[in-house]
Amino acid sequence: MLLKFKKLDERAIIPRYASEEAAGLDLHVLLDKPYIMKENERYMFPTGLSVEIPKGYVGLVFIRSSVGTKMGVRLANGVGVIDSDYRGELMIATHNISGGEVKFESGDRLAQMVIVSAPQFEVEEVEMLSGTERGEGGFGSTGK
Repeated sequence: MLLKFKKLDERAIIPRYASEEAAGLDLHVLLDKPYIMKENERYMFPTGLSVEIPKGYVGLVFIRSSVGTKMGVRLANGVGVIDSDYRGELMIATHNISGGEVKFESGDRLAQMVIVSAPQFEVEEVEMLSGTERGEGGFGSTGK
């Protein structure tokens, strides 16, 4: 299957899989100069790219594990959702929870995008749902 990217800036880096079996495409930041995120700051990093995700799929954006665990930066919205009809610039919304400043430079791999199937369903309001063994059991109801 083909995933098309458009460079909105000639310096942008087309995402690639970091290994043969990687699930996510690495997203690189595009900056004119290094950026220092202050403690507890939220910042939208540009990528300089737009993408054409095939209909019936969605791009899910996650922070790279090394950025989250080693640097203390997370996505401000938890997981980014790129709908198949979106053609604007891919932005990476971040939140610095490290307790200090964190520096990023243009070209740094900050996040990764995983493309997954996302079918749309017909929606119907009903009076009752089918029963299951679990029923309404919520948090912790199936064990530790």
